[in-house]
Amino acid sequence: MPRQSAPKDLSLRWLELFQICAQKGSLQAASKETGLTISTVSHHLRNLEDHLGVELFNHARRPMVLTPKGRVFLRNIDDALQLIRKAKAEASAGSIAEASYLRFGTIEDFDSDIIPELAVFLSARMPACDFMYHTDSSHAIIDMLRDRQLDLGISTTPGEKMRDLQDRPLLRDPFVIVLPKGNDASLGDLVEGRTRLPLLRFSSHLIIARQIESQLRRLGIVASRRFECSNNQTLMSMVAAGAGWTITTPLLYSRAKRFQPKLRMYPFPGKRFARTLALVSTPDCSRSVIELVNAKTRALINDHIISPLSADIPWLADGFELIE
Repeated sequence: MPRQSAPKDLSLRWLELFQICAQKGSLQAASKETGLTISTVSHHLRNLEDHLGVELFNHARRPMVLTPKGRVFLRNIDDALQLIRKAKAEASAGSIAEASYLRFGTIEDFDSDIIPELAVFLSARMPACDFMYHTDSSHAIIDMLRDRQLDLGISTTPGEKMRDLQDRPLLRDPFVIVLPKGNDASLGDLVEGRTRLPLLRFSSHLIIARQIESQLRRLGIVASRRFECSNNQTLMSMVAAGAGWTITTPLLYSRAKRFQPKLRMYPFPGKRFARTLALVSTPDCSRSVIELVNAKTRALINDHIISPLSADIPWLADGFELIE
């Protein structure tokens, strides 16, 4: 199979693109992730196949399917590529200014108050670095970290183990009840379903929804599913309009500033529970970058969210806090 024009030296870029294409199953997906054109990705794959003298993909199949030799090759290079990335990260660990690339993901909870200022800070401290920022749900951020599509992320800590990912707890965010202003229903009656005011829920596929549902089950409470929503602002607008009440967290309440004059927040009655937000990284992410992001993120959370909100609502000081 080798062509006379095949390059002589094996390229690390070919290996990385081969790995991405094998994971994604399409040139289009690899193109979107890397920012390269489809023709460029295809050219690099052909160069790799020409260099090795074997077909790694069955090019007649859609989506792309590895040949038996392609599967063996992928299995052998996966560990090698991870070791190379780890070596590169450790080599730059002592110099933040020399960091060259960072793919950072975050949940929407921080995309208005924290991430813009963090991005400005990091771009000043890491002038040679190319950044990619991505906002998504917690489970999507964790999946992208597992697939090595991100280096670092902020997410809700899930109930299950995160395998080889490393997490540093950032914030304890207790669950609270938010009611329309002026509603005089007792919290106990609300939680136990003894009022006509419905519970407005987060969409069931979200980690936060599963945490709330687990707690309600532990309390033996079954609430109707009249309304579900994955967008925090929409949920807060519905409560502000008097359409129902919700179980949420102080962090999410803090983002709904335009609706707060029509809302009231209360501690969850009975046994309290909380979610943990964490800084999650891949094993090959630079330690010095993790430390820098961790320290700055903590300072921003305290200055922009915890301190002002606790000043207005003093009872939040008992539980809404950074995790040391």
